[in-house]
Amino acid sequence: MTSKTLVRPFAALRPTPEHAASVIAPPYDVVNTEEARALAADRPRSFLHISRPEIDLPSGSSPYADAAYAQGAANLAKLVEGGVLVREREPSFYVYRMTMGSRTQTGVAFVGSVAAYEHHGIRRHELTRPDKENDRVRNIATLNAQTGPVLLAYRANDAVGALVRTAAAAAPLFSVTGPNEVQHTLWRVGAPSDVAALSSAMNALDALYIADGHHRSAAAARVAAQRRGNAQASHEYFLAVAFPHDEMRILDYNRVVRDLNGLTAGAFLARARESFTVTASAGRVTPARTETFGMYLAGRWYELAIKPELVPRADPVASLDVSLLQDRLLAPVLGVGDPRTDSRIDFVGGIRGLQELERRVDSGSAAVAFALHATRMEQLMAVADAGKLMPPKSTWFEPKLADGLLSHVLD
Repeated sequence: MTSKTLVRPFAALRPTPEHAASVIAPPYDVVNTEEARALAADRPRSFLHISRPEIDLPSGSSPYADAAYAQGAANLAKLVEGGVLVREREPSFYVYRMTMGSRTQTGVAFVGSVAAYEHHGIRRHELTRPDKENDRVRNIATLNAQTGPVLLAYRANDAVGALVRTAAAAAPLFSVTGPNEVQHTLWRVGAPSDVAALSSAMNALDALYIADGHHRSAAAARVAAQRRGNAQASHEYFLAVAFPHDEMRILDYNRVVRDLNGLTAGAFLARARESFTVTASAGRVTPARTETFGMYLAGRWYELAIKPELVPRADPVASLDVSLLQDRLLAPVLGVGDPRTDSRIDFVGGIRGLQELERRVDSGSAAVAFALHATRMEQLMAVADAGKLMPPKSTWFEPKLADGLLSHVLD
């Protein structure tokens, strides 16, 4: 290994090949309690019993109650005792491939260094919400394991790519279909020479970038701070999977606002025209380029194009579409302050389509909806490299890593 440590191999807790299909689950934070309960019905080995353990408590039980965390730990122990989950004997890397329709991305699973996270080697681009971070801290501490991998990106690299392709030419550990018909395939990289080669190539990277999982990485760092002592201890590392940036896919992350801040639809359109060119559309508006937006208001779609002179192109954060919409329309006209805390705004992942925006407005649960052009990976990395933060809900990654296929035990 080089002197700079970003990653290291780990002795994973994982399902046996015959149980992988019954264990795989969506990430804990993309389903609510009722959705998790429905998905896990008649699936006693589903990892949702560990990641959303309140589903095994009486209806109405809080996911943040002591009983919920204790239930998750008991459920994890049961899967280990039953041989559904097994622990590797030796530290390994894993090659992790996700195939969604015609798209494939292949990355490397490892544990990332908390020290690198704290010193800008593993770079973040979002703030976290204290309540969600506190939940993950308790989850990790109670399970004594990290069970939800952080999704990372790295600038596409020939040396890493060659090692990944070689590993993926062998027979996989298993290949299973997860949520949204995504195929998840894992290969173990365990031979000492292969582990050394992949360690060297990964640790030679300039940086890693958090794509999805800011709460999980922040919580892991807090647990590490609570247990600090031995710098090589397992709690000083967190579970992650990194993909080359040019294989990753960011979808749009759209906005709906509950009311028009006291304005009529006509008055709101007039205010919007102060900063945007507003054009009525005969159909749904999917923004084809940056600095343009779709807007659904009172049963009608409009295209909004921000006036070019209002775009601060030298600023990697202020020039993002999510920032332009927030700074020029949501805050000054609709009165939406901090989108992390304002209850009048909600966020809709692009995987749900524009019809979900129409449904929210037509049902009356929102007064106006905005469709955005997806943030690009290059923009994300530029913000992180500058040590800056994106507005919340700037990126929606698909496909998503599954829960349950790899866990990092804190020895």
